Amino acid sequence: MEREPTILLCVGATKAGTTWLYNQLRIHPDAHLRAIKELHFFDTVESGGWNWQIKVHRRKLADMAARVARGDARPGVSRRRQGDVHDWLAVLRGRTADVTDYLAYLNQGRGARPVVADITPSYALLGEARLRQMAEMAADVRFVYLMRDPVARFWSNIRMLAARAGIAEAGFETAARALLDRVLDGEPSGAVERSDYAGAILRLRAAVVPERLHVAFHETVLTPAGMERLCSFLGIRPFAAGYDKIVFQGTEARMTAEQVKRARAFLAPQYDFVAREFPGEMPAAWARNMVKEAA
Repeated sequence: MEREPTILLCVGATKAGTTWLYNQLRIHPDAHLRAIKELHFFDTVESGGWNWQIKVHRRKLADMAARVARGDARPGVSRRRQGDVHDWLAVLRGRTADVTDYLAYLNQGRGARPVVADITPSYALLGEARLRQMAEMAADVRFVYLMRDPVARFWSNIRMLAARAGIAEAGFETAARALLDRVLDGEPSGAVERSDYAGAILRLRAAVVPERLHVAFHETVLTPAGMERLCSFLGIRPFAAGYDKIVFQGTEARMTAEQVKRARAFLAPQYDFVAREFPGEMPAAWARNMVKEAA
């Protein structure tokens, strides 16, 4: 009798290595991941934003069809991705919180591989009740949450938001710095919510049994030892991942010295929480930021 798969939900944090992890698990012989990294199923259930998600994936299908027609689709990717987007649109059109079709989508084509996954960082923003429902939707659901140095993650998130605004590269650094100042001055931004490691971890701990929650540092998971611990948590074989490949690094830009100081102060509660909850585990880059702020 075929065993039920382990369902991995990597719930964040944004800009903390989730795309790297997705790319590594896609080539792992024991894992089966569809060609869409972020499914956004549970946050769509929460918000009721079915029409928006359907629109997004219809646009993806149209874009891929246009690329194929131009003859510039990437070899070996387009057909599978088109099929996966088409299948996911069928799930979205159901507009239901029932997880039957969602789980069937994750498992389609799995074969005997023991792990399937949905890597959607925005799930970390969901409330405890929804996270608990996710944890209980199947016999073996496991959660991974990755943390990156708070200042580095925050600035990377700000740069991503600035890039999405379509700012020309020539004025990008100035625009990104201006956005950072506005956010630090109190302008609402998802970058602030996604910086709340303490809130996300406390909600996850309340909703998920300890043995099915793996919290790791971005700076150490991208190492053989860190990947070995992650594979052990998932019950799959260790393998040689591509540790030197940076994905979605974003447009380069630097904060001013004053902005670095303000960001450290703004994020000090996150450093303090992690130092308290994960004693002796904090990477050196984090500790240096804390020391500089304390000074």
